[in-house]
Amino acid sequence: MPVTCIVLAAGASKRLGRPKQLVHFEGEPLVVRAARIATQVAPTIVVVPKHGAPASAGIAAALDRLKPALHLTIVENPNAGEGMASSIRYGVEASEGDVIIALCDQPLVTSAHLRALIDARAPIAATGYNEISGVPAFFAAKFREELLALRGDAGARRIIDAHRDQVVTIPFEAAGFDVDTDAAISL
Repeated sequence: MPVTCIVLAAGASKRLGRPKQLVHFEGEPLVVRAARIATQVAPTIVVVPKHGAPASAGIAAALDRLKPALHLTIVENPNAGEGMASSIRYGVEASEGDVIIALCDQPLVTSAHLRALIDARAPIAATGYNEISGVPAFFAAKFREELLALRGDAGARRIIDAHRDQVVTIPFEAAGFDVDTDAAISL
């Protein structure tokens, strides 16, 4: 079954106060870094805010530089204000088969770790950090309907928690570093 990486990059960055997707980390915008790493593993969908939303033009321009060289599809989320679940739905709707759900604000995630999630050959392979099992996470196609049923500002952890007996957790503490504050950016 084919695997698609879905990078969620439509959030409003409320805690940071500016579009985190465009914050530079090691010389490149976070959204570009996440997309580049994901495309090293599988065809990738990046879910972005709808055209005309704050920062949408900057995000699209940053990703357009990558598109010619990578297997990358950009999907706009006109309902990003609902929360993370809407971005998951748009990404899953645009994909086929198994998926990896990843965030654009976890800059220490590596392509090797994303491959390890696939190689676990589990119905769900989640990333273990900060004593949780979270994203990035691999979901077999049989969870498609549950991913499409998510609502609100909740992510895929709800599905991970509901199916503990089918989850393999791959430790990767570096995934616990995310960019939500200016202090995180300066590290």
